[in-house]
Order: sequence, then C-alpha cells, then structure tokens
Amino acid sequence: MKIGIDARLIEETGVGRYIRNLVHFLRKEDQENHYVIFLRKQSFDTFVLPNNRWQKRRADVKWHSVAEQFVMPWVFIKEHLDLVHVPYFNIPIFYPGKLVVTIHDLTILHVDTGKATTLPLPFYKLRRLGYYLVLSVGLIRAAHIIVVSQTTKKEIMDHFHISPDKITVTYEGIERAKPEGKRLVKDPYFLYVGNVYPHKNAETLIDAFRQINENVKLVFVGKEDYFYKRLKKTVANLSDRIIFFGQASDGELANLYHHAIALVFSSLMEGFGLPALEALANGCPVICSDIPVFHEIVGEYAMYFNPNNTEDLHQKLEQVFKTRPNQKNMRPLLQRFNWATMAQETLRVYKDAIGSSI
Repeated sequence: MKIGIDARLIEETGVGRYIRNLVHFLRKEDQENHYVIFLRKQSFDTFVLPNNRWQKRRADVKWHSVAEQFVMPWVFIKEHLDLVHVPYFNIPIFYPGKLVVTIHDLTILHVDTGKATTLPLPFYKLRRLGYYLVLSVGLIRAAHIIVVSQTTKKEIMDHFHISPDKITVTYEGIERAKPEGKRLVKDPYFLYVGNVYPHKNAETLIDAFRQINENVKLVFVGKEDYFYKRLKKTVANLSDRIIFFGQASDGELANLYHHAIALVFSSLMEGFGLPALEALANGCPVICSDIPVFHEIVGEYAMYFNPNNTEDLHQKLEQVFKTRPNQKNMRPLLQRFNWATMAQETLRVYKDAIGSSI
C-alpha cells in the first residue's frame, strides 16, 4: 500500500502530538507499506525520513482555509495513493480517493460564541457553518473514521447518524519523559497545560484560584496566541501569582508535572484529555471537570468538580493543597494507553479501508 498522511499540523499541540507519535510508531510497527507525509515548509526542512519507504512532500496550504478544500485534493491525487489519512476534521471533501479521518472531538459543534474567534461574529458564524458542512460531508465520504475516545464515537453517532461499524476507537498513549534540570518553579503551584480556547473554561479556574492561599502559584503552559494574550490582560491584577510559562519541551513539562501540587483540567468538553494522563504518569495528581470523557479516560485516578461551579473547584483546590493525596498504582493506565498500540490499531484500519469500497 502507498499511504499518505496529512501532517501539516505536526508541530501544533494536541493534534500535533498525535501526528508525531503516529508517524514515529508507524515507522516502527509497519515494515511493509510505503508512506508519503505532507508537511508545511517549517516542518518539511527538519523532518527526517526513517527509511526509503517514506517520502515527504511540501504542502504549504493553510489549514481551516477554503484553499485546502481545492488544493489538497490535487496534492494527494498527484501521488497516486491507495489511501490518505487526514488526522483532523479538515477533511478534503473533493478528494476522490479513499480517506481515513481522525476526529479528536466535536468542539466546533458546541462552542458557538464570539469568544471562540478573532473574526467579527457574522464571519465566524459563516466559517462555523462551513466547518459543519465539511465535517458532515467528509464523515460520509470517509472509508473509515478513527476517534480517540468512546465519548467522541458516541457524539459522532448521535450528531451525524454514522454506523458504529464505521468508527474505530484508538486511544492515545502516555509519554513519561524524564524531568529536565532543577525545579523550574520555586513556589508551590497548580498546573494548567494546553490552549485556553473558550471551551477550556480557564476563567472558572482563575476565579477559583483567586480564593486560595496567596503563597500558591498557578502556572499556565501553552503556546502564546490570541487567546493567551487576551487571558493575560484579564488577570493583570494577579500577575504576581499567575505564571505564563509558554511552550515547554518534553523534559520541562515532565519537570512541571513532577513538582506541581496538581494538574487542573477545567474543560467543558474534551475528546480525550492527554495532559491528565501525562500528569498521572509523572506522579502529579489530577483535578478535572466532571464530564464523561474524563471518567472514561482517567476514571478513579482523578478528583472531579462541577465545571460550572467555581466554589466546587475552589474547595477541591484547597483539599488537594492541604492533603497532598497519595497516587494510586499507575500500571493499569500505562498498559491501557500506549502509542505503539495506537499505531498498530491504526494500521489495521488502513488495511481494512483499502479492502473496502467507499
């Protein structure tokens, strides 16, 4: 088989980590098939091909754009691929060949607010409608759909009436990097990892944090963008208590997990919740929203709070700060969530999709 992987988002957080690990473990697990990986310029120059069965192609097409719907199909067609894997919801609906798509969550269906965009509201509404149409058509066009949780699978079945036989759950994996260097933050601190898009509910976290011991810090880890800049302005009066760390290397992130009082995951919705697993793997307690996906992924290993109740979160923060709970045996989670297993299951999806008709 000759398989294409759309890796234009490989350097991003979240989906980028998924793509990086997918590529890394596919080249270990698959000794038979040929791959073409599509990259933007900044990652094309640094991406190292593992062997002569892998090729790379430039695809300087911005994601979430009208152009990708018309340009990317031609980019794929020229390579004469048996299958294309698009690991995000930006599905090229005009591509006539076989597609496997990965859907991480359906946030786009639930976050309908001007806070979720830098665009004027009418343009945002129009773009959001475009996303929905592309997703609707793309899910029908796809030979198979991969999701990262049973929660997301159920959402796709409920919203788009897709047969469960067409959807495969491949859980993401846990990474246990070695903590890098000395302790990065001297004071005791709670940790937040990821972007601060509106559905991440960072405002509730900050409101709860305002009420606790002034000797405690709150550390945000994530790439600075429009939403982080906006958040910084809203917490200017807490600048001595809130630290914006920016992006962290794997070693730095392991260091931050290792020394934190707890990771706080305040999202209103998620498709998986990888930082919660990474935190637990690095000995960091987790306080997270009482939403279905977290119960599916971390179960009894986390402490839960109502994401719409600031006081509930405040009480949980105080409780963890005072008691510093002991962590349970992580071995079952480490065995359940494994990147190599994810790659093996994805490879099976490829083989089944090649043998099926659209």
